[in-house]
Amino acid sequence: MLTGVGITIIACLAACAALVVCEYRGWRPGRAISKITASTAFVALALQLGAVHSAYGRVILAALVLSWVGDVFLLSHRNRLFLLGITSFLLAHVAFSLAFSLVGVPLPALLVGLAAMAVIGASVLAWLWKHLDGFYRVAVGAYVLAIVAMCAFAIAASAASGNWLLAGGAIAFAVSDISVARDRFVAHRFINRLWGLPLYYVAQVILALSIQHVAAAAA
Repeated sequence: MLTGVGITIIACLAACAALVVCEYRGWRPGRAISKITASTAFVALALQLGAVHSAYGRVILAALVLSWVGDVFLLSHRNRLFLLGITSFLLAHVAFSLAFSLVGVPLPALLVGLAAMAVIGASVLAWLWKHLDGFYRVAVGAYVLAIVAMCAFAIAASAASGNWLLAGGAIAFAVSDISVARDRFVAHRFINRLWGLPLYYVAQVILALSIQHVAAAAA
């Protein structure tokens, strides 16, 4: 028998599947409804898992809410709302970094994570650079720095705790951002959303589930 948590996860992934279909068909009302439903589900999942009862959970919840806000802004193709969406997601990455730091981050593991992610981040930024101009070079550069930091903190926290949900969720989130960047700046194609959206929602579900695992480890 499915639990409430299981139902919420299924609802999130089902809404994500509906979102992909709406993206393919270009149905804007369905796109908005399914996206908001899927994003609301991962916030609800965090609450079901007791996010408000621990410092880690509360910061993860804040990051998920910021992601929800970013998702709403990105429903529009207008530049101003897109920038607000980028800002919301940048703050979400910062919040996730803070949450991972609460788990415990050994300096050697953090430095290794930063070195590895810096190489990857620089490669992605170099790929995007020729497609960016003016303010977007600054905005995307700052965003990549936030992603590098988030993934490095997640890797270090996972190495210290043995809970690889943190690194898995963070890296999946970061990779899904590549699909958004490619769709916006390189080539506006359905294929970007076909793989990027499911990866993004799986990442958010994983990060929400980490609340329970971190709480269990601390008990």
